[in-house]
Amino acid sequence: MSPKGSRGDRPMVPPADFRSYYGRPVVRPAVWTHDVAAYLFTGGLAAGSALLAAGGDATGRPALRRAGRTTALGALLASTYFLVADLGRPERFHHMLRVAKPTSPMSMGTWILSAFGAAAGVSAVAEAAPLLPAPVGRLITPLGTAGQYAAAATAPALATYTAVLLSGTATPSWHAAYPDLPFVFAGSALASGAGVGLLGAPVSQAGPARRMAVLGAALELYGAHRVETSKGILSEPYTQGRPGRLLRAGRALTALGVAGALLGRRSRVVSGLSGLSLLAASLATRFGIFEGGMASARDPKYTVVPQRERLARRAAAD
Repeated sequence: MSPKGSRGDRPMVPPADFRSYYGRPVVRPAVWTHDVAAYLFTGGLAAGSALLAAGGDATGRPALRRAGRTTALGALLASTYFLVADLGRPERFHHMLRVAKPTSPMSMGTWILSAFGAAAGVSAVAEAAPLLPAPVGRLITPLGTAGQYAAAATAPALATYTAVLLSGTATPSWHAAYPDLPFVFAGSALASGAGVGLLGAPVSQAGPARRMAVLGAALELYGAHRVETSKGILSEPYTQGRPGRLLRAGRALTALGVAGALLGRRSRVVSGLSGLSLLAASLATRFGIFEGGMASARDPKYTVVPQRERLARRAAAD
């Protein structure tokens, strides 16, 4: 019998938690290793450095241009290494260039990386023009400038296509974050490029790098906040365990980096420490996002509970 004044029967047991067979994942976790997480970082660093080089050249700051060009090429080579390491065999990268498939982020990313690489390579080689014979130097200098701006034009796509790549998978917390991951990755790329400028240029030439740091930090912190707070249960993997520690460290290092960039305008040491902080923040953020998605795929509740919630909302609407 129901208690006096109550309507219907009271539930006698609490709602059951979901458990899969033997605790096995419902969604197969991505087979990617930490080479992919490193690729996310180096790709963003290359993109941010290319934008830094273009800004330094456009405003007559040769130290910024030089730091951006050389870092863009170095980060690109590292990105290529990590990508090939993940693919397993070098020829697989070549085979992906046989076709261009607009619906495939991996296919488009391969072409973006290749186009960016050609432009950034020419741009970096042009920095050696003063060491070359005069006729060769006069020829390569304008080619380097053209390559530099071509790399800068390709940089936004290089910085953000990996966000599309992650969110296009069935990994629950990556897929749920598809509107916000591009903000995180674009901001992280700008912040890391700013870090290169703060490290590689004297304070008298670091003005554009400081402005990049502020813009990048704002985009990154906004996107990360959205990822960690607006996805319901799918935000949990980004706030717990190793992913949570990495993302919190990224936020703290970003704040320190921006503060140092703004307050250390006359100090080469403070400016350099600010640049290191921004680079470390970008690395921590990329690895935190990677680890958070992998954690959500390993736990079956992050697949089933959101599905049940969607079905309940649909039933209520009907």
